[in-house]
Amino acid sequence: MNDKQFLVTINVPPSLEEAFVDCLLTLESEFGFSSFQVNAHDHKNENLSSAEQVFGRQRKIRFQMYLSEAGLAELLAHLKNEFTGSGIHYWVMPVLENGIL
Repeated sequence: MNDKQFLVTINVPPSLEEAFVDCLLTLESEFGFSSFQVNAHDHKNENLSSAEQVFGRQRKIRFQMYLSEAGLAELLAHLKNEFTGSGIHYWVMPVLENGIL
């Protein structure tokens, strides 16, 4: 790998799923993205419904993609512009190796 690659993981409330997909589709990415439902568990009860507090989990849609350093900067700038204040949680990790078997 000549270019640094990063894995981006983003947890989105289900109410924002379609808007988030539309946003990602407007960005050109060599690798595309994956999405799937997850249960988020957190000790903070902020923004949890009564049922979510009882069950101890909140449903989210997780998006994952890997990007170059330049693509990562473009993605984060775009998402911050579109979704600031929405409570979307993301994290970025370096990719040591990737390939197709």
